Amino acid sequence: MKTLSHRILVMGVSGSGKSHIGRQLALTMGATFIDGDDHHSPANVAKMASGTPLNDDDRREWLDTLAALFAEYRARDASLVIACSGLKKRYREQLRQGDPALNILYLEGTRELLLQRLETRAGHFFKGDTMLASQLVDLEPPGEEEAFNASITLSPNQIVNQFAATLRLTCRTLS
Repeated sequence: MKTLSHRILVMGVSGSGKSHIGRQLALTMGATFIDGDDHHSPANVAKMASGTPLNDDDRREWLDTLAALFAEYRARDASLVIACSGLKKRYREQLRQGDPALNILYLEGTRELLLQRLETRAGHFFKGDTMLASQLVDLEPPGEEEAFNASITLSPNQIVNQFAATLRLTCRTLS
């Protein structure tokens, strides 16, 4: 029996654990993991490193690149997990151009917990409270009809296991 492939977006603001959860989810599912941050242009990285938030124009080409990766894996019927903030509904719609059946895992947390996590993170270009505040202003949280929402107060294992169980349940109801 053939295993179903999935394309999955792990989304949330910086500090929510997208990369960590995404890697763990990909490992659990036997999927490829891609950190969306690795596909920002040098100009975008420099802008964020200077403490300046990205705008919609800055993100357009980046989101097109990620959507193309989803499309490539869909065409090969291969599983892929991408960690990407996906802050606005229109960003997620742009990513869905790569796979209309894109599964979304939204990692949600309080501003206080997110800031605490960011302050302990070393070696990342995303800097501080101002940029977190900007992301929280831009965030259009997905509803339950669009995404599986998971609190970052849960352990990574709990989040991955709950999401994987939901994916399996969804696949059973679709087949």
